[in-house]
Amino acid sequence: MNVTHLLSPEARRLHHHLTEPGAGYPHPWPDTSLLTATDLGHLLPLAYRTTGTGAATSMRFAVEDAVRERQPEFTPASCLALYDALVAGLERRKWADVCLAAGALLRCPGGVPEAELAGPARVLTEFMVAHGRLEAPYALLAVAGVAGVEGAGQPMDEPRESLAMAEREVVLGLDPAGRALVAEVGPRSFGSPPELPGVWDRLAALTPYADFARSALEAAEARLAAIHARELPYRADKAFSAAEVAALGRAARLALHCDAPWLPALLDSLLALVAVAPTAAKTLPSQALLFEIGRAVVRFPTPEAITALRAARAATRHAGVVKQLDRLIKKAEPGLADRMEVAFRMPDLGFGAGGRLKVSLGEYTAVLAPGAGGEFELGWRQGGKPLKSVPAAVRREHPDEVKRLRELVKQVRRQVTTLCRALEAGLAGEMSWPYETWRDRIAGHPIAGTVATRLIWEAEAAPGEWRTLALEAESAPSEGRTLTPSSSPEAGRVRLWHPARASAEEVARLREAVTEGRVKQPFKQAFREVYPLTPAEEATAVYSNRFAGHIVDYRRLYAMFRARNWESRMLGPWDGGDTDAATRVLAEGRWRVSFHHDYLYDEPGEYATTDQVRFHRRDDEGGGGWLESPLAEVPPLVFSEAMRDVDLFVAVTSIAADPGWADRGHDRHLAYWRDTSVGPLQPSGEVRLDALARILPRTAIGGRCTLTDRFLVVRGDLRTYKIHVGSGNILMDPGDVYLCIVPDRRRDERLFLPFEEDDRLALILSKAFLLARDTEITDESILAQIKGGT
Repeated sequence: MNVTHLLSPEARRLHHHLTEPGAGYPHPWPDTSLLTATDLGHLLPLAYRTTGTGAATSMRFAVEDAVRERQPEFTPASCLALYDALVAGLERRKWADVCLAAGALLRCPGGVPEAELAGPARVLTEFMVAHGRLEAPYALLAVAGVAGVEGAGQPMDEPRESLAMAEREVVLGLDPAGRALVAEVGPRSFGSPPELPGVWDRLAALTPYADFARSALEAAEARLAAIHARELPYRADKAFSAAEVAALGRAARLALHCDAPWLPALLDSLLALVAVAPTAAKTLPSQALLFEIGRAVVRFPTPEAITALRAARAATRHAGVVKQLDRLIKKAEPGLADRMEVAFRMPDLGFGAGGRLKVSLGEYTAVLAPGAGGEFELGWRQGGKPLKSVPAAVRREHPDEVKRLRELVKQVRRQVTTLCRALEAGLAGEMSWPYETWRDRIAGHPIAGTVATRLIWEAEAAPGEWRTLALEAESAPSEGRTLTPSSSPEAGRVRLWHPARASAEEVARLREAVTEGRVKQPFKQAFREVYPLTPAEEATAVYSNRFAGHIVDYRRLYAMFRARNWESRMLGPWDGGDTDAATRVLAEGRWRVSFHHDYLYDEPGEYATTDQVRFHRRDDEGGGGWLESPLAEVPPLVFSEAMRDVDLFVAVTSIAADPGWADRGHDRHLAYWRDTSVGPLQPSGEVRLDALARILPRTAIGGRCTLTDRFLVVRGDLRTYKIHVGSGNILMDPGDVYLCIVPDRRRDERLFLPFEEDDRLALILSKAFLLARDTEITDESILAQIKGGT
């Protein structure tokens, strides 16, 4: 049947080149972003049949690439055409992508023509079983179900009591669509489309599988408990087979997605048991299961699950496991911003107002409360007198209680860290809460409230009209001040204030309030950098060159991608390639930013050059793929938060930030180093300049310092020094002579900084304090430079 009249114009062009061998290469090249989901469903069978080289094969790759990024939709006719295409090349390929066949059962809203599919499904099933191609067992079981073939071979070499076999028995009891749902959440082929939206909700509705998820996790906990009780032999990393780990990963994801009420206690126990050996060894019963559950938490985070992961991280004795768990936790915490219904669920742990907990132990009192930087600390008092350490009598008579209180401090710190990362991650998505939710779960919560009082909020006075809550500095004992709303809205919504939505006057006022009140904000908010669209970016339309052309330390750049939850493959001469675009998804999955960069092969070290920044939006109507967006259409907060990360990458990894690079770097890039290390400031440097303007007058060296558009000028007794506020590099007058000072990461803790995220601000201040008293410098290498000629 001729279906071309059902296709879009762009799809008809592709159809022509896929079906006419002599058609040649199209001009212009087809734009696959214009294809509809139904287009993809019709074109995929044609692409699958295409072989050889030439224009048709190029069109095949274009269609397959589009399917991997977006959701195809099948009609009964195109679903049958796909099954026929899978069968047609079996003898040549000796394999068929049964994941595509199973996925089509879930993407055919007009109904699956099971009677017509039975024949090709039977051929597929029998061929794959006969040739031992069982790498996608549940997809194969779905196809076998359509064919009416039971069992479809034995896809796993597992004992009958295996948890993987238990899962398989449950799957065998489902209809083909149910089996396809399980296959959809398991390992799939390279050519598969993205995971089907709503698949976890549909899987949770299958009662037999939902019951299996709970029973499997409970059985895993029981097995680990038996190992620790020495009822089962302990073998490092052998507690679960690979197939069992995969099954338990699916079970954990389903339970986390559903936010099952029974899961937190179970995960606490399971992770505690799997994280350590029952002996003194540094091994684990199963690293694979620990990491698989960690990946499940990254996908569907809850506060309790992240807390359980942190406890496992603290308990394990294996250094490599600690590093991997740190990476997983850092990925999971920002994900809470996308799960509003669970994000801010936090136990109070017995703490009272102001985040204080007092425990009497004889004549002494333990006090848990926020310290100078807002971090919770454990202190001791005798009567009203504070003590410097744990009293000897308490250590002797109450050792278990001292241990419990120390663990409680760690637990509270973990909860606060998770909360802060979730709040900050929600800025790009403009996350807001009903006033009652904000009041009860954040502002009024004894622990979360200690974070809320150090942040700035705004309330919805009328639909779409927001006002900053009036802030008043309140004295707090010994640890500076907090900011508290002078009035509270009784209705509407509350959200975090962001300087991108505020006037310059309001930003200045709030920065002054934070500095004057010595408020240690949990993350940079009042002094947060803002990146509005520039005229140059309006001209380039779909990409930004604002951070292009920088030479960076590639290893550090790649490490920062991972630290900031950007996805990127490693480049280099080991087949990693020479170009890539690091990506990050923002605003609850609605936007994606790409930062392009290239590896420099001819350098003595590992360096890269930076290139364009581009944005894509999620195309929910066209199958869930990504569509490139003009920069003018990117929401301002999404654009600003993304560019803030890119600025950070360049600022930290650029060779211009390395004070010793000129002595060992490539001559070809010396001009870049000189120009950039003292060049115009990016927004991060401008914010640093503003912070210095507020901090310096309150210090002992304020009278010796002045600020220009890019330098902090410090008047010493021997010379005058210009510290670049962007790079931290120093020029000496007269003659702009470069002064190299090896950074000292220590800083005077008595010096107040309104945010902790900017190491360079502390570094610049430490250099300023040193140079303002240059006659007191004892380091001969520094003195030789200062006293040398121009």
